[in-house]
Amino acid sequence: MPRHTRALPLALLSALLPAACASTPPTAPAPASAPRVQVPAIAHPDGETPQWWYRNGAAAAAANGAMSGKAKNVILFLGDGMSLTTVAAARIFEGQRNGRPGEENLLSWERFPHTAFSKTYNTDAQTPDSAGTMTAITTGVKTHMGAIGVSAGKRNDCADSLGKHRLTWLQLADAAGMATGIVSTARLTHATPAATWAHSPDRNWEHDAAMPAEAIAQGCVDIARQMVATPFGPGPKVMLGGGRGQFLPVEQRDPEYPDKTGLRRDGRDLVAEWKAAHPGGVYVWNRQQLEAAADAPAVLGLFEHDHMQFEHEKDRAAEPTLAELTAEAIRRLSREPNGFVLMVEGARIDHAHHMGNAYRALDETVALSEAVRTAVEMTSPEDTLILVTADHSHTLNFVGYPARGNPILDKVRGVSGEDAAPGEYALDATGLPYTTLSYANGPGHTGASNRQPAGPKTYPHNPSSSQPAQGRPDLTQVDTTHPDYMQEALVPLKTETHGGEDVGIWARGPGAEAVRGTLEQNTIFHIIVQATPRLRERLCQAGTCDANGVPVELPRLDDFRRH
Repeated sequence: MPRHTRALPLALLSALLPAACASTPPTAPAPASAPRVQVPAIAHPDGETPQWWYRNGAAAAAANGAMSGKAKNVILFLGDGMSLTTVAAARIFEGQRNGRPGEENLLSWERFPHTAFSKTYNTDAQTPDSAGTMTAITTGVKTHMGAIGVSAGKRNDCADSLGKHRLTWLQLADAAGMATGIVSTARLTHATPAATWAHSPDRNWEHDAAMPAEAIAQGCVDIARQMVATPFGPGPKVMLGGGRGQFLPVEQRDPEYPDKTGLRRDGRDLVAEWKAAHPGGVYVWNRQQLEAAADAPAVLGLFEHDHMQFEHEKDRAAEPTLAELTAEAIRRLSREPNGFVLMVEGARIDHAHHMGNAYRALDETVALSEAVRTAVEMTSPEDTLILVTADHSHTLNFVGYPARGNPILDKVRGVSGEDAAPGEYALDATGLPYTTLSYANGPGHTGASNRQPAGPKTYPHNPSSSQPAQGRPDLTQVDTTHPDYMQEALVPLKTETHGGEDVGIWARGPGAEAVRGTLEQNTIFHIIVQATPRLRERLCQAGTCDANGVPVELPRLDDFRRH
């Protein structure tokens, strides 16, 4: 099933260098004299203050040698919901799409020389959400489920959160004179991109009409307004994603969908406010406008009223791919003499999993792999630290004993057990075939629902009620490789849930050798700031470093604001 990506014009991709990942560069081990940071022993979870989390992450990064890094640029790729099972299935999916058996394939980041596991739990949840996990990655402090850029507290309590705003590494970079960029296939106000720049106890406060009146009265500001604010420096020079509705007032019709309007009820046009903050900057909402804005000093791209389209449905003549957005961001940010930091999110991996549709989840993972490959080709491992990770897992299962090369989305062809002889279909205990991929829960449950009859479910399926399944359906004549087939789910739920197991971290470039072992997720922040001298020095200027120059004290936001 080959697919040919329509690329942006050569003018947009002219900065692409020869493939830098053709060979893995040699890397030095972490120095034996890595600085040691003392972390007080505490009782868990009661002793887990924001300062303890910050110091604990700093100690782990320093012990792994992050302080020896000399990165000029940092790119973090975040595959939302990209479990290790998703990575394994996607590598086979991509390999088979290219006409090979699949198992031997590697996604682009799987060639990186350094790897680790990330522990993803929130302070209040074994199985986390994207807001709390991304806040751990961006601020160095673990926090509660639903939190955006604030340390742990009460999710719906604005007043409680006001003194808990935490500095993110993008805000730090902005204050340090580096260029910053945010790219996502979700709304730019959605959990992952929001946690790079905004502060809110509740991830759902994306625009003013979504906020409680009490929170507004207490001084909380909606996420969209914060995304266009520039309190630390010039603000992001590149913001590309979806979510036009969050930035526009209800009086303004959407330029692409005349039946839709903006969502804001405060009358504010945040696109106009962004333009005022970025003289010469250009706002775009389609591919052609992005191409025309190639020389603009800053760009805000909002390519959909809501999330960007799945790759499978995308009109590529109008909407760029994630790889193309990544190329555009790097091309612009690379102009800056002081280096840059960039966060790129493959958001819709998560959305497809929630919908119980493995095809789209794997397709989106392959799209992220193409974006990472683009970044590798456009940057040098000598000066650019690239990390690839996920915020959390999902309940996707990879099971059975399929024969080598069996289509990853198909029914299991092989054997029914470890000692059985090969056959046509592997059969369950009732004599029925089953697929290699399934979900532990979600809308793919085969009982009758208020939306679809009993049996295999077809995407999209958003039930509000379900009946128990009466046995399993016979999949013999069902095309389970079809993009709209929904894998069976054991527990019926309207949407599939996250998983709680560790996710992967892959890294290359200066400081990448610190990515090893099993790390608390907030340690990723500390690896980034310790491996980037300009970030590290700005933290030391604010008095947060110890005698060895390791940033160990929780930074105060006011010390980094423009005055």
